[in-house]
Amino acid sequence: MKTTLEMPDAIFRRAKAVAAEEGIPLRQFVSRAVENELRHPPEARRRRLLKLAGGLRHLKGERARMNRIVEQEFERIDPEMWK
Repeated sequence: MKTTLEMPDAIFRRAKAVAAEEGIPLRQFVSRAVENELRHPPEARRRRLLKLAGGLRHLKGERARMNRIVEQEFERIDPEMWK
């Protein structure tokens, strides 16, 4: 079946390069990638994403820290400066 796909240029270039390195057509590479993704049930895909997101756990308090910094800086702004 023929279809048209839209994807970011950078992903397209990487996919095309990998397909070329493997000596296969891009259509075969894309078909294989989709097939690999479909092998995993939705729950397994969700768990993989959560596992990846768990790698960001060290940033949990970063938002609160940044908000404190912004608030401190706004307290230093002289209201007369904006008149």
